[in-house]
Amino acid sequence: MSTYLIKNAKVLGGAAQDVLISDGRIAEIAETGHGLEPADAVQIIDAEGHILLPGLVDLHTHLREPGREDAETVETGTRAAALGGYTAVHAMANTDPVADTAGVVEQVWRLGQEAGRCDVHPVGAVTVGLNGERLAELGAMHDSAANVKVFSDDGKCVHDAVIMRRALEYVKAFDGVVAQHAQEPRLTEGAQMNEGTVSGVLGLRGWPAVAEEAIIARDVLLTAHVGSRLHVCHVSTAGSVEIIRWAKSKGWDVTAEVTPHHLLLTDELVRSYDPVYKVNPPLRTAADVAALREGLADGTIDAVATDHAPHPSEDKDCEWAVAAMGMLGLETALGIVQQTMVDTGLMDWAGVADRMSARPARIGRLDGHGRPIAVGEPANLVLVDPAARRTVEPSELASRSANTPYAGMELPGRVVATFLRGVPTVIDGKLA
Repeated sequence: MSTYLIKNAKVLGGAAQDVLISDGRIAEIAETGHGLEPADAVQIIDAEGHILLPGLVDLHTHLREPGREDAETVETGTRAAALGGYTAVHAMANTDPVADTAGVVEQVWRLGQEAGRCDVHPVGAVTVGLNGERLAELGAMHDSAANVKVFSDDGKCVHDAVIMRRALEYVKAFDGVVAQHAQEPRLTEGAQMNEGTVSGVLGLRGWPAVAEEAIIARDVLLTAHVGSRLHVCHVSTAGSVEIIRWAKSKGWDVTAEVTPHHLLLTDELVRSYDPVYKVNPPLRTAADVAALREGLADGTIDAVATDHAPHPSEDKDCEWAVAAMGMLGLETALGIVQQTMVDTGLMDWAGVADRMSARPARIGRLDGHGRPIAVGEPANLVLVDPAARRTVEPSELASRSANTPYAGMELPGRVVATFLRGVPTVIDGKLA
């Protein structure tokens, strides 16, 4: 295993330091100019002006394999993850077959091991086939080689309160967490976009904020009742932030995530009728975006999760009503967070490390990820040039799909290097 000396890096955005990586771990750290001199076998990375962060952790990634390899594979998805600065991702269960058995989650886990670009942690389905009728093999998936700790029917809501209660009770046995896709199905039948002024003008059936907020309110109460852990996926409304803030004030074990696109984009973009902006939950209003940014800044929202949702062109290059919901996110997430949170002064780089690495790793109960940048810790790291600018070109993304809403947009920041246990997966902005 090679040894690397990262020189002049601003660790978590602080003072410049030299960081020595050896045998998969951080071997030494010293302030620049105070003691770390390269040995002959050391490979040197000049990181002047760059930010060194712990490797990013995504709680919400769709890798599509098995079943939709035309959209993404574990190999292509983890390439995109590495280029985005991620060292661990959670692969959602809505594959074909659904990841509702030990066999399927082990298959996804082994594909991640073979790809080697980042750690892949399968998310197990809460219910069989995502049908919301009976619990899946939660215990067997946890006991499998994949060691599943996060369970979600993402793409669908666990809408039955009795089933949700049973799931919350079951995962307590092994410190698991239920990650809820909060969407009351009866309130969103046929919905195409956020319910509001724009939906009225366009004549598209609206998706009301209360459809999300009602489920979150119910579930935080259920979580408190059974003393379990709840994680709320892709929070998108100001009301949802307030409910989660209230639940946390009660001391309940509730966490939440927000996507990069909900931190930046609004439902005004739907006026274009471009299906690249069709997503679940839908893009909301500017007031919602402001509330989400505030919630992320003050810690009410624990994590930024990409909800990376690749789709082949035929599922997006069509009329709005029949287009698939979802957009890419892995390679652009850090740039969006820099633009919306860091460059606006709402959050510093230490805060980014907390929301994109430390807290997601803690929620997913991952060992070795989201750790402090300190001597002896695993060298899961990402080096970022915050001064760089890049224009998003869909054809240059590593994903098998191209459904990015940021095509042609200039984003700040560039991932210079990503290290997975001391092994570079990205060097000089390119796959190693």
